[in-house]
Amino acid sequence: MISPDLTFVLGGARSGKSAYAERLAASSARPVTYVATAHIADGEFARRVEHHRARRPEHWQLIEAGDDLADALRRADGGDRCVLIDCLTLWLAGLLCPPDGAALSSDACEARLSEFEAALADARGKIIVVSNEIGLGVVPLGAETRHYVDELGRLNQRVAAIATQVTLMAAGLPLVVKPASSPK
Repeated sequence: MISPDLTFVLGGARSGKSAYAERLAASSARPVTYVATAHIADGEFARRVEHHRARRPEHWQLIEAGDDLADALRRADGGDRCVLIDCLTLWLAGLLCPPDGAALSSDACEARLSEFEAALADARGKIIVVSNEIGLGVVPLGAETRHYVDELGRLNQRVAAIATQVTLMAAGLPLVVKPASSPK
């Protein structure tokens, strides 16, 4: 099932994906809700988050998603709205490697992923989802890291399958991978 208006923006670290997604949201001519997924763990990361905050217009609404991204999306969604979710990479990291160490079981994690996928498919507004493409390098050392890379790759594939458009960012340039008007 293809979601009616879902844009998926992928890219590596510092590829320009968040700034591009923010420009898409701003150009939608709709009220924007920014759904943040980060858990701030240290000062350096807090500065990164502040950089993102400073770049966003003050009139955008903010929802901090926590573990239940499906619920956050449903609360933000509306036929006249634009919802920007930034980003799946940090949300999944929070599920698999939470700061408090209380990771979800694999069944509970899969339930969260499925709930989010269903919320995307049911969305009525314009949805923009950001995620890192981290599977382009070597196979990482360590079972935990490989598990994370594998799970993010699978999640990215799930979202891309239901997206109307997929854009890969490289060096600040948007490369349309799945055009919005592609034949089915």
